[in-house]
Amino acid sequence: MTEVFARITAEEIDEVAVRTAVDAPECGALVMFHGIVRDHDGGRGVAALDYRSHPEAERFIAECVASEQARTGLRLAAVHRVGELRIGDAALVAAASAAHRGEAFEAIERLVERIKHEVPIWKRQHFADGVSEWVGL
Repeated sequence: MTEVFARITAEEIDEVAVRTAVDAPECGALVMFHGIVRDHDGGRGVAALDYRSHPEAERFIAECVASEQARTGLRLAAVHRVGELRIGDAALVAAASAAHRGEAFEAIERLVERIKHEVPIWKRQHFADGVSEWVGL
């Protein structure tokens, strides 16, 4: 099995590095998920997001990737960005590769859900009207 590629970064996510981490000649399917900052939420305009993480968040995301790799036997990778993000920025990029597309799609969906629920990252939304609020606290 490949080593665990899981990161928390304040820099723009290197999507090519995420893809490369799971690419292999025996894999006929490579599925990527891009979680992108959108311009609205709940009927309100969003101007930007601010992500903050626990100091050990990278350990948590690595555990999610390692656990899912062990469970599925597939190649997986994930990077979550923290700091101030603008509309259109990638907040989370994850990838899964497998011999066939079905197992890659299933693995990426499960990995992303685990990251959203298990990795201690908090989001503050800045709305277009100047109001801001923390999400999921």
